[in-house]
This record gives sequence, structure tokens and C-alpha cells, in this order.
Amino acid sequence: MFESLEEIVRICEEEGKEFPEVVLSEDCQEEGMSKEDSRSMMQGMLDAMRQADIDYDPKLKSKSTLVGSEAPLLEKRYQDKAMLSGDFMSRCMIRALKMAESNACMKRIVAAPTAGSCGVLPSVLLSYQETKGTDDQEIVRALYVAAGVGGVIARRASISGAEGGCQAEIGAASAMAAASLAFLEGGSAKVCCEASALALKGLLGLTCDPVAGLVEVPCVKRNVLGAVNAVSCADMALSGIESRIPPDEVIDAMKSIGHAMSPSLRETGNGGLAMTPTGQKIREDLTPQDIL
Repeated sequence: MFESLEEIVRICEEEGKEFPEVVLSEDCQEEGMSKEDSRSMMQGMLDAMRQADIDYDPKLKSKSTLVGSEAPLLEKRYQDKAMLSGDFMSRCMIRALKMAESNACMKRIVAAPTAGSCGVLPSVLLSYQETKGTDDQEIVRALYVAAGVGGVIARRASISGAEGGCQAEIGAASAMAAASLAFLEGGSAKVCCEASALALKGLLGLTCDPVAGLVEVPCVKRNVLGAVNAVSCADMALSGIESRIPPDEVIDAMKSIGHAMSPSLRETGNGGLAMTPTGQKIREDLTPQDIL
């Protein structure tokens, strides 16, 4: 696993390779598998993401009934051509909400990098493919870019809400998605890393404060936020805008912020939104069967 994004960029530039090929080679070396087998596994991930999108059930609610059946409301607004966002962004938002709702309703999703942030990366990649007509092979290559970014974040910091707050989950997912979009739009390895830095930097300090301790409120809607953030940061990086703080330093800052956070703001359900009057009432009204 790579120690830094700077290392990936250096290899790309020195060896004249593209971001996904560098990550693919490292993956094969670590896992002891062929490139064909690695690509096949990544294609399986893409297929699972696509199937999760297809299998969304608009009538299904989570066991607690806190989330579910809301994506159709956004989809109707989109169909009515009332969305303030453009077509691509609107599709991303709808898919992010669907995927995150499906996770809360115990349907099959792809942790990317976690179950709580499962909607961000699939929403932008599937929407990109739908909009641009990009073939699976190129989307799979973008997934390697996302994997490379996610791997460095996991190694240098964390992708766990319990350790680093929601910045480590939605923040990491948004950084991965931004980098993958930048790649699909022809961005260099450096541009991809700048996109990831801008995305992660924008979500630094995001707490993990789930109401009633469930990965539902505010987790589901934060997937939409992560997707929108990824798209805007990819656009900024592709236009030549760079993060004034280098990507690896942004990751290191996320780690230090996570460690400085009160434990009540790291997935315990004992702080933030979980401790608002409404949040506490929701917890009191739920039975153990609603939570377990």
C-alpha cells in the first residue's frame, strides 16, 4: 500500500504511467494476483454498485422508520425539471440518496470505503457513465484511482467514523470520488490528487453524531453532500485550481482533527445532533427491536 499520494504522483511522472495502472500494479503485488484477476474483481465491484442502484426499493424504510422512501421525492423534482442543480449533479444526488437509504434498509451495497458512505462513489461514477456513455473498462480504471486515494487515507489517517468522525467516512469517500471524476475527465495524477485534497479539505471536522446510534440520521443525507462536494472539487481541480495545503498534509490534518475530537462526536451517539432534544426523543421512542 502506498504511503502517500505524492508517491503515486512521482511514480506516474517518472515511469510515464497513468494513476490506475500504478495502483493496479501495487494491488497485484500485494495480493499476489494477476492483473486480469484484479480487474475482474474490480469489475465485480462495479457490477455490484450498479445492481444496488437497480435494486433500490422506493417503498422500503429502515427498521427504525427514520429513513427510506425519500429518494423518490428528489427524483420527482428532477423529473418535473424543477431541480436547481444541473442534470449530472441531480442524478448524482438522487443515486447517493438511494444507495445510502438501501444501506440503512439492509440491502446489498458496496462499502466505498465504508457502508455509511456507500452512496458517494457509486453515485458519481454511475451517473457519469449514464451521462457520458463511458464503457465499463474506463469506469473500472477510475475505481483504481479511487482505491489508490482511499488506501492512502486509510494508511495515513483512518476511514472509521469511530476513530476520525464522519470526515473519515464521507470525507474519504468524497475525496475518492473527486479523484476518480478528475481522472475520467482527463486529469493527470497530480490533478486527481488535488481534487481529492480539495474534497477532503472541505469536509474537515465533520462529526459522526448518529441519532440513536444508527447509521441513518444524518448519515444518509451526508452521502448527497459528499457526492456534490466531489463533483465541485473535481471541476475546480480540472480548471487548474490547487489545494494550498498539499494532499498528504490534508490527510494528516484530518487525522489530527479526528484525534482532537471529543469521543462524543465519533460515532457514539452521545453528542452533536444525537443529543439535540429531537434526537434524544427519537432515541427514547425507539424500542430495542427498532435499533437491533
